[in-house]
Amino acid sequence: MTEANVNEELSPALAYGLPLFFIPMMFVAWCFGGWTILIAPFFGYGLISLFDFILGERINSPKNDGKDLRRYKLILWIWPFLQVFLIFGGLITIFKFSDWSLFEQVALMLVQGMVTGAVGIVFAHELMHQKSFKERILADSLMGMALYGHFRTEHVLVHHRYVGTEKDAVTARFNEGFYKFLVRILPGCLLSAWKVESGRLLANGKSVFDKSNPFWIYVIFPSLYVLASYIIGGFWGIILFVIQAAVAVLHLEVVNYIEHYGLTRRKLSNGKIEQTKPHHSWNANHEASNFLLINLQKHSDHHVKPNRVYPLLKSYEASEAPQLPFGYPLMVLLSLFPVLWKSVMNPRVLEWRKRFYPDVTDWEDAVE
Repeated sequence: MTEANVNEELSPALAYGLPLFFIPMMFVAWCFGGWTILIAPFFGYGLISLFDFILGERINSPKNDGKDLRRYKLILWIWPFLQVFLIFGGLITIFKFSDWSLFEQVALMLVQGMVTGAVGIVFAHELMHQKSFKERILADSLMGMALYGHFRTEHVLVHHRYVGTEKDAVTARFNEGFYKFLVRILPGCLLSAWKVESGRLLANGKSVFDKSNPFWIYVIFPSLYVLASYIIGGFWGIILFVIQAAVAVLHLEVVNYIEHYGLTRRKLSNGKIEQTKPHHSWNANHEASNFLLINLQKHSDHHVKPNRVYPLLKSYEASEAPQLPFGYPLMVLLSLFPVLWKSVMNPRVLEWRKRFYPDVTDWEDAVE
């Protein structure tokens, strides 16, 4: 990056409050049902994408000038409680205060799953990378609402170590469609996480059932949420809860698919894999969607320093890291249509290979 083009100021904490707009939108949906259920996805996919085009991209390399970053963490700390209110408030509305049709009930929980995935899991991702036990527990509580607690182990201990190699399940292979990717990684990530945690325990002479195994947490939180769903709505309440969790996981894995699609780390002459660099992640500097997703799209810098708090993540230009053509909201929609996705992204992967690895001619032999 050229210093002349770099903005070193922190964006105001209030700008990252965009996810809070989902709360009144969901409340309106509770009160009126029908078409109002679509307000939240219209905001998340439509308006945010529109403002991405209006505001454009922002290149910045923020520095901490002594500001107290707790104001930026406040939304992370309160969101788990707000999300509990949203999920179970929605279920209570369905079963206690409305005569909604089956279509409206399912639609509301589909939209709630979008919020759980696009906000809750994004916030959980930020929290699970911090050193504080309290923040990791908040992350576990959020992942429990998606019935996907093992993601913490798989992401922190597997993905960040093996990204861009075949040992990382969630690095999407070149020319791999999203649905094939999804079928491959859903069981693969669970087994990978269990292998890591059980291996660590056994290496320390402990049983896999030891209380220090985080899988206990990964089971307890979802169990409590499922029990609450049953108390509110019986078995249909559980089904609706599972529907929102499934949509949340879909959002998580489609983002995983986007973040490293077709990108690989080179195998060195000594047999080891090169260090992870900014060009091993797709980057997006679109301003509006970065505010909504607390800079998740600055994924290159996240892999450079995984525990760097989100307001300090810096942008990379095309000369340093590959760039997505759109922010995540539009990229998520594009990925659901594999033919369109490949027509847009495959040429970009090939261009990436030429730019960063011009000497590589045999990609099968060059990567692990």
